[in-house]
Formats: sequence, C-alpha cells, structure tokens
Amino acid sequence: MAKQTVTVTLTVNGETHTAEVEPRLLLVHFLREHLNLTGTHIGCDTTHCGACTVLMNGRAVKSCTVLTVQADGATIKTIEGMAENGKMHPLQEGFHVEHGLQCGYCTPGMIMRAAELLAKNPDPTEDEIRWGISGNLCRCTGYVNIVKAIQYAARKLREREQAAAGS
Repeated sequence: MAKQTVTVTLTVNGETHTAEVEPRLLLVHFLREHLNLTGTHIGCDTTHCGACTVLMNGRAVKSCTVLTVQADGATIKTIEGMAENGKMHPLQEGFHVEHGLQCGYCTPGMIMRAAELLAKNPDPTEDEIRWGISGNLCRCTGYVNIVKAIQYAARKLREREQAAAGS
C-alpha cells in the first residue's frame, strides 16, 4: 500500500516551502527533519513543556501537537528567524545578558512564547511575564533570570520603538 501524502506550503522565517508530507506529520518534525531547523526542540511531545514553541501567524503554538497539514498556508517563525541583520533579537540578547539559561533546552520555546507576550503587551509586569510563560517549563533556572531577560527585552524593544518614532 502506497503512503498517502499531502502537499503543504508554509512560509517559515520569511521563506516559502512546499513539501509532500504524511498527514500525521507533526509540525516540530517537519521543521527539524524537512527544513533542518533544529533550534525548535522536542521535549515532552504532550504540550506540557513548551520546548517546541514556535509562532504560527504570530501566535505561540506548541509544534509537537500541531499537524503540518494544519499549518498549510501559515506563516511560521522559529528561533532561527528571530535574529535580524546578523544581530540578536532583544529577547536573545536578554537571555544572554541576564543569564536566562543554564542548559538552554527550554530557551528557544521560552523566547518564542515571550515574543508573543511582548507583541501583545510591550510593558508587562513581573506577574504578567510569569503568567505569560507559565506554559513553558524550565527545569534548571527557577525563572528569576528568565523573567529578567524578558524585562530586558521589553525595555530594549520600547527604546527601539521610541527611537524610531523620534526619527
């Protein structure tokens, strides 16, 4: 019996990809195995840890429970798409400067979730940050430095926006 495949077209990090995939292929596997974007990690495979978080049409989703066919036509952003013009995104910079990681396994998912949070709320309180990332688990840091990293990024993004408005 021949394998059934479906044609999907996704825009990932600004680049359009068309591929034949099995209908039950998870988005995280498509990103890692078909596009070689291994920054999106596979953690629990049950949506509990958030290591696989990516932005789908600007919304943070756990790609371990999204079928690739469900993402057909969508715009996907992964951790590889966060840097711009060779410079780290303020969230990436914040995790580096504020030591928001230890083993780093959760970091890509945390950054993608925080990106959605800051897009919706550019000046979140500590409680709003903690609530915003509550679906993403870190087993190493205890979250203090992760929250500082997101606060750092929020401040940098606001400064960038103010500078752009003033010029």
